[in-house]
Amino acid sequence: MTKAAIIGAGIGGIATAVRLAVKGYDVTVLEANNTFGGKMHEFWLGKYRFDAGPSLFTLPHLVDELFTLAGRDPKNYFTYTRLDPITHYFWPDGSHVKAYADAGKFAVEAEEQLGVPRQQVREALAKSDRLYQGTADTFLHKSLHRLDTYLSKDVLKAMGCLSDLGLTTTMHQENARQFSDPRFVQLLDRFATYNGSDPYQAPGTLNIIPHLEHNIGAFYPVGGIYAIAASLVKLAEELGVQFKYNEPVTRIITEEGKVTGVETSRGTYKADVVVSNMDVVPTYRRLLPNQPAPEKTLEQPRSSSALIFYWGIKKEFPQLHVHNIFFSQDYKKEFEHIFKYKTVSPDPTVYVNITSKAAPEDAPVGSENWFVMVNVPHNQGQDWQQLAADTRQAVLQKLSMMLHTDVAGLIEQEQVLDPLLIESRTSSFGGALYGSSSNNRMAAFLRHPNFSSKLRGLYFCGGSVHPGGGIPLCLLSAKIVADLTPAAAPANITQPHA
Repeated sequence: MTKAAIIGAGIGGIATAVRLAVKGYDVTVLEANNTFGGKMHEFWLGKYRFDAGPSLFTLPHLVDELFTLAGRDPKNYFTYTRLDPITHYFWPDGSHVKAYADAGKFAVEAEEQLGVPRQQVREALAKSDRLYQGTADTFLHKSLHRLDTYLSKDVLKAMGCLSDLGLTTTMHQENARQFSDPRFVQLLDRFATYNGSDPYQAPGTLNIIPHLEHNIGAFYPVGGIYAIAASLVKLAEELGVQFKYNEPVTRIITEEGKVTGVETSRGTYKADVVVSNMDVVPTYRRLLPNQPAPEKTLEQPRSSSALIFYWGIKKEFPQLHVHNIFFSQDYKKEFEHIFKYKTVSPDPTVYVNITSKAAPEDAPVGSENWFVMVNVPHNQGQDWQQLAADTRQAVLQKLSMMLHTDVAGLIEQEQVLDPLLIESRTSSFGGALYGSSSNNRMAAFLRHPNFSSKLRGLYFCGGSVHPGGGIPLCLLSAKIVADLTPAAAPANITQPHA
């Protein structure tokens, strides 16, 4: 039986394990931590439950299809509800907008609250839809590093969208051209942060991202984001996948131009296929030190990271929803702090995720669990203890002012996550959440491929490689890897290194 070893039990590694098991592989997943999920894990502070990492869930069909692929009914493993409103946006001038799930209702809300003509909003969302439909099959569902991708009929659809993709302009320039209200431009620019990028540098192509929320929807999984990983691990184990925890891989074993397995402190696992769900930089630096690394790819500018405060708040705020954004006064300066000065803005945009709005059991009665996040640069030796202290004060000042409440006095549980901890816990290089940033128009093509051109049998999935970071793209990276791997041999045929 053909054997596969997967390095890392993040969501990309778990999804790859499911797909390869369905394909007939004997799969072993090796994880350095004591459980699965990578950035997608949960924890409790007293009586408050938190999803530690990803907080937004879009394109749920990408999870469902893993169950249907395995001949299971997804509803027996995993369920979710559609959020409405999706996000509540707040600005320093006191204005606010609820992004309703219905695009038409959202357009009316933007007109009534900000004076943005509803028709302009509808046209922008329709354009985002059109560009996504025209490009996703080529740029997200297939490898960009294989000739057969460009010989597909899907390329013709993508070519038809090129003139509107904004390849030669920035995301901000495209949005500012369409809308005169700086607040609504800021709302649209925010979607650059979904892959850790700067809207003032990233190409207008990223304006396909709003389609995911505003035309398809945002969802909340029953049991929290962690339930995505937990349900898929259950499926994988039913399919025969073995998970080995507290067992970090120390070396990818190679022989005559191909991989033959992996090595851990506990022994050697022979494998015909090795898939690294680890960040591509430590994959080469730690696990393949004697192999020539793709230095140009590894040296691409990193994405942003995050500074997260997990707060148990002993009060309910009826004006808040599951997702809430409190914008900064000067968005351009905020991104300059992150990507130019490598520090945190003294006036950061603050994201507050409150899962107890959808799942009251996540917090005590009369209280809320606040996941409070600020976008920050990846770790490059900054004093994160001082930056966290300064940012905490700035965040509390902003939230207290905009909510007309002393938030600091309401905190009864607290924990902090910074880029150093993200890096140490998940092997994300520099704590960058999405691998490389998309701050130039060729970024999609400069991400590491999902396969090695030097070592046969070596593949890559997860947020640091194509097509990018975030739950949907990590799931798509697993699909691409499974499509690239050879067919598994029948169980009664002995394979080399099996």
